[in-house]
Amino acid sequence: MTSSDLRIGVLGAARITPMALIRPARCTSGVSVTAVAARNRGRAEKFARKHGIPKVHDDYDLLLADPKIDAVYNPLPNNLHAEWTLRALDAGKHVLCEKPFTSNALEAERVHQAAEQSDRVVMEAFHYRYHPLAQRLRDLVASGELGKPLFIETWMCIPLPLPRDIRYRLDLGGGATMDTGCYAIHLARTIAGEEPTVVSARAKLASEGVDRAMEADIRFPSGAEGRINCSLWSWKIAKIAAAVKLEGGEIRVLNPIVPQLFHGLKWRKTGGAWTKEKFPKKATYTYQLEAFRDAVVEGRPFITTTAEAVKTMQVVDAVYRAAGMSPR
Repeated sequence: MTSSDLRIGVLGAARITPMALIRPARCTSGVSVTAVAARNRGRAEKFARKHGIPKVHDDYDLLLADPKIDAVYNPLPNNLHAEWTLRALDAGKHVLCEKPFTSNALEAERVHQAAEQSDRVVMEAFHYRYHPLAQRLRDLVASGELGKPLFIETWMCIPLPLPRDIRYRLDLGGGATMDTGCYAIHLARTIAGEEPTVVSARAKLASEGVDRAMEADIRFPSGAEGRINCSLWSWKIAKIAAAVKLEGGEIRVLNPIVPQLFHGLKWRKTGGAWTKEKFPKKATYTYQLEAFRDAVVEGRPFITTTAEAVKTMQVVDAVYRAAGMSPR
């Protein structure tokens, strides 16, 4: 750590934090994770010792009041994202907030307006979007080389058969569409470069009001149609992928979300041979942290803005309504 580092404090001791922030910070110049606070100080102290974080605060408010912290990482449960991002802004901190950005679109709009009225950076942590694979996918579609998109389908299906996990709790903003579905929705929006209308949706429930799987049909202003598939537990045990049918060809992508583990992108013109492309194994989270640092320190533009977060949450809400459920 140096005096010129971007100093980040962590709200909570979430399981995602080591992968999403702590390990990337170790290989990203100009960034230091300097403090943590949790609801239980003992848990925060244990987390700090394990990950080499020098300071522990008794609660979230004290962390936000720390003048030696420049920015906050917010991986709290979904229902707390809006509240603590707003509090961090009030405290003059920049914020890297985990997805989904908020519980619903109304909350997302409130945070967006607050961010717009401040001079702070607020970034939604859709880390995959900063990886070269995601940019190549969007550029390949936008180039028109394969014609206009006709059908876009995305999958974000993972096995999480743990009914007591917070992602199955309605009061914490849980559900498959909130957790994995926001990825599938964001990926479809990224590929199309435009905003979809939700035509219909079908949910499988883990409990009343909580979806363990969701399938939704969508339509884009250009005329392209699509489908998003997500699950925490269903017959489709695991699938992270995207497929695009275009007027003059097709694109298939395997694991665009965490391509550092494994990935594949291939495309072809109609009747032609497949072209396969490979990308760096550098972690998506490292690309994201570099972008966050550059936005805060140098004022550089970034992709996953609060305005983009509002659009994603509007689709999440629309999916729930189309499935006969209430938004969070």
